[in-house]
Amino acid sequence: MKNVLKYLLIALFVFSACKEAKKENVTSETKKPNVVVIYMDDLGYGDLSAYGATELKTSNIDVLANDGIKFTNGYATSATCTPSRYGLLTGVYPWRNPKAKILPGSAPLIITTEQETLPKMFKRAGYQTGIVGKWHLGLGAGNLNWNEQISPGPNEVGFEDAYILAATQDRVPTVYINNGFVDGLDPKDPISVSYKKNFEGEPTGLDNPELTTMKWHHGHNNSIVNGIPRIGYMKGGDAAKWVDTEMADHFLKKAQNYVKTHKEKPFFLYYALQQPHVPRTPHPRFVGKSGLGPRGDVILEADYMVGEFMKTLKEEGVLENTIIVFSSDNGPVLQDGYFDDAIEKLGKHTPAGKLRGGKYSLFDAGTRVPFMVYWKGKIKPQVSEALVCQVDLLASFASLLDVKAEVNDSQNMMSEFLGKSDKGRDNIVLEAGSKTSFRSGDWVMIPPYKGAAMSWHSFVETGVKTEFQLYNLKEDVGQKNNLAEKNPEKLKELLAEFVKIRGEKYSNIKK
Repeated sequence: MKNVLKYLLIALFVFSACKEAKKENVTSETKKPNVVVIYMDDLGYGDLSAYGATELKTSNIDVLANDGIKFTNGYATSATCTPSRYGLLTGVYPWRNPKAKILPGSAPLIITTEQETLPKMFKRAGYQTGIVGKWHLGLGAGNLNWNEQISPGPNEVGFEDAYILAATQDRVPTVYINNGFVDGLDPKDPISVSYKKNFEGEPTGLDNPELTTMKWHHGHNNSIVNGIPRIGYMKGGDAAKWVDTEMADHFLKKAQNYVKTHKEKPFFLYYALQQPHVPRTPHPRFVGKSGLGPRGDVILEADYMVGEFMKTLKEEGVLENTIIVFSSDNGPVLQDGYFDDAIEKLGKHTPAGKLRGGKYSLFDAGTRVPFMVYWKGKIKPQVSEALVCQVDLLASFASLLDVKAEVNDSQNMMSEFLGKSDKGRDNIVLEAGSKTSFRSGDWVMIPPYKGAAMSWHSFVETGVKTEFQLYNLKEDVGQKNNLAEKNPEKLKELLAEFVKIRGEKYSNIKK
């Protein structure tokens, strides 16, 4: 009897010890900070009041900048969307992948399933991983059937939960995709998508302008959905089509729900808002709120969404254990496909701030964007001039979590992101289209290229010239004074650095 009692006591002790160990494990796991990347679409350096805007008040986003680290030299990798998203998620410069260009909605996935990605790294660190919002990195492997499981996609490159729009709001298919399946699809009304030819009997913006409520300016004259002509042709799937004016609210609810259902363990959430990309379709409660037309209205709408999302983090008790990175995929654009008064109602607002250029441009406003890191109570509010890039998130968070990762072009900027250093990168190779430029310290070098000096569809200077350009951003932030001829030694120095990374075939002009 004594022996039985003895063994029972031992068993009880072991059980209690295991239970405590398990409890400590869970506690240890929850101490890892959640990480949220909030990514805007076409938001310019001067579009936020925290970055100097006087005609727009973005009070919620300003909290992230003013109570966290506001980087004044923070960069996307590209002046267009798909390449920047590729760089953010893979840690690889997009110019290294010829497929990393602006994609149609039917394009195959351009991240290979074997490739290192930000969500894969977080998964290895024990994190839950999710994406809500814009994807635009391709889906499937070609000849996609939208009425079956869509694979490969976000789920196959590291996201356990994925609620996305395939490409952009102005491209078909105009449906949401939930973990590989079109959300709300009626099997009796299958979807067909083409970027080459219209489907018989389907109206288009070109042929049926009387059916449109938003007038196209260029390129956006194919299938009409909700009165808006799109890029590409689509037939069917009526029950699954999104309501444009409700998209921001719809994604907000998905992001909030992700936090509520995943808060017990550390999570990585990529919350990719669609604003202020065209078509700019603010919910009626935001229409006219900015006085700057739909573009200003959707920026204020996005600011509201960020504020509501922050409230959810606080209400669910995870705000103080969540690192938030906020940025944009590229610089601003006004006229990008529709007549929506973006130019006419601009007033005194300067979307690029003091910078030159914008979306599609090799000039600085194409890639220098709002960039901030916020961690309540852990990061001391400050402004940093450190040179940092979105491509650095992979190496930085791998370092923070002590996880091995294939970092490629990504550099460990965690000390800068936490406000412990202002050293930053030595240099960055940036791109616009198939062309690249080089920033090193305070200097920017743009090689000679053939091409258009102005982008006809965006009214933005592309930065393309047939001679070398050299600018000192510290003395000339607006890039007005080309110093290539006056300072040949500095040009030679930067070109040598650039060629080591980019290679000899850096220009489309034969040397």
